[in-house]
Amino acid sequence: MSWIEALVLGIIQGLTEYLPVSSSGHLAIGANLFGLSGEENLTFTVMVHVATVLATIVVLWKEIVWLFTDLFKWKWNEGTRYIVNILVSMIPIAIVGFFFKDKVEELFGSGLLVVGICLLVTATLLAFSHFAKPRQRENISPWHAFVIGIAQAVAVLPGLSRSGSTIATGLLLGNKKEKLAQFSFLMVIPPILGEALLDTKDMMEMGIENAMAGLPVTSLIVGFLAAFIFGCIACRWMINIVKRGKLIWFAVYCAIVGIATIVLPYIL
Repeated sequence: MSWIEALVLGIIQGLTEYLPVSSSGHLAIGANLFGLSGEENLTFTVMVHVATVLATIVVLWKEIVWLFTDLFKWKWNEGTRYIVNILVSMIPIAIVGFFFKDKVEELFGSGLLVVGICLLVTATLLAFSHFAKPRQRENISPWHAFVIGIAQAVAVLPGLSRSGSTIATGLLLGNKKEKLAQFSFLMVIPPILGEALLDTKDMMEMGIENAMAGLPVTSLIVGFLAAFIFGCIACRWMINIVKRGKLIWFAVYCAIVGIATIVLPYIL
């Protein structure tokens, strides 16, 4: 992997992790175009995912400090309730990770047809959330956190946007858009870190030399920094977009890319 390829893929990951267009789908498309696969792609994917988690922590550091401050008051307060909701939202993705990880990884190697179909599903979800007008709720309940967590678990499919699925599901449930983007980005921190730890374990088992085969350190650093910087930009941007309710244009984008991903391999 050249440093230019790493830069492009890092930018793609940084932007698409937060924008509702599927980072996994876009990385699969990018890796396919650059001819990347196997250990080289796994190592790079782990690094850019960690970079976007760090971007979330940097952008939402005040909210994270508030949560831990409330937690260590050892009282049932707003921050503690928020953390409980995050823990509840993690149950579905934990079940998928423990029992269906191998099946999910098989889907990532099944070609771009699955990516294209899932992008169309993402477009449909975003369109429904744009036109639906449910009764607004003041706070996210544990039940709604669990349902949003189910959306996050299903979004492990390549091409199905995690942020798009969780935010759209929350909007369809009637939760206030001002709070959904923040909750969506905070709830993904533990699962991504957990997945990165499992992938790091796999990399250690195959050996550092094998995991780094074909992946220069320069490319790894460039990809990491690109994902972090553009992740910070996209995270702030997405929070403002959700507040203004402009998700419909991402539905149009996902529909176009999804159709192109399905059709173009048969034309070219």
